[in-house]
Amino acid sequence: MNLTKRLFLGLGIGVSAFAFSQSNVQPVLTGAPFLRISPDARAGGMGDQGVVTSTDVFSQFWNAAKYPFAKVSSGVGVNYTPYMSKLTSDVFLLYGSFYTFLGDEERSTLSASIYYFNMGDVDLTDFVGNEVIQGGTAKPNEFSIDLAYGLKLTDNYSMAVTGRFIRSDIGGGFNSNSTLKAANTFAVDVSGYYMSPKHESISGYEGRVKAGWAVQNLGPRLDYTGDEESRSYLPTMARLGLGYDLLIDDQNRFSLSGEASKILVPGPDDTGNVPNVGVMEGIGKSFSNKKSIMFSGAAEYSYDETFALRAGYFTEAPEQGARQYATVGVGFKYASFGLDLSYLINTSKINSALDNTLRFGLTWNIGSETYNAQDY
Repeated sequence: MNLTKRLFLGLGIGVSAFAFSQSNVQPVLTGAPFLRISPDARAGGMGDQGVVTSTDVFSQFWNAAKYPFAKVSSGVGVNYTPYMSKLTSDVFLLYGSFYTFLGDEERSTLSASIYYFNMGDVDLTDFVGNEVIQGGTAKPNEFSIDLAYGLKLTDNYSMAVTGRFIRSDIGGGFNSNSTLKAANTFAVDVSGYYMSPKHESISGYEGRVKAGWAVQNLGPRLDYTGDEESRSYLPTMARLGLGYDLLIDDQNRFSLSGEASKILVPGPDDTGNVPNVGVMEGIGKSFSNKKSIMFSGAAEYSYDETFALRAGYFTEAPEQGARQYATVGVGFKYASFGLDLSYLINTSKINSALDNTLRFGLTWNIGSETYNAQDY
């Protein structure tokens, strides 16, 4: 365990999961920050966006309302993301998801996922006089488990509700004699997805408009210490996206999409203190922070549903963390199996924990084609 990682844990992994720098930026801080990290390789290649992109197995994290538009009746997937790879090799994120249609009409879906953040092993030591005493090993980690139901309200619009259990143990046994403890809570997502009918587009090609929205992680604050005054807000997020598919022919598709997201958590006031208010009041106060909006844009080319090229860009205000990075990705499919890879290229002066990181995703379509496949 190196010194850098010790300091990272000592300062609190929950403080910021994104940037490591000595600059004066002051992003909005929350508990369970791993819920703001894109878990899947496909979204990782598209500027970390997914609320409006086409349906895939990993839609659960972004917008479960996309599942009723899936072209296969069931699917399962797993993603692996190395984290802080420049500093250590034992910190990673693991994400698994599953969905299936309910009923013969193929208008409703049930989906589930688990998201696990392993923060590595930390060797604990203490000083007794001039002697260093080994104090065991801490294993900090966080995870969430969720279940969602999606329903097509019309042929072109669907909505979904997601319930989520969250456990955040940033101590992992570290300084177990203190009041630091694992925090547990529940949260809810509400989301919607729209896909227009195909229509005549550029140069006589067909096209279609897509739109998506989601409000995520609505729930009680996390209690790490038992002190009401120091409870941490969940990373409640609002996402809104707009996209367009250009259907060149039956095999070639080109898609453009843009997404804006805002964290619905109050930032520090003029004195540097975060308001200690209820969740709903905190959401209201978050709108006074007009710079807490993040933007991303992406493009994807798909050939015959067997090969895809992706690129994207993400940016946020300097005052909120100054994350700016480009992403690239590829996707391959053979029979019912798929492989997605993505790579992040940091373009900011602020170091990123995912800089030059390669993410991996595997999918398995275990069902049959749905009515959506005939319409696409």
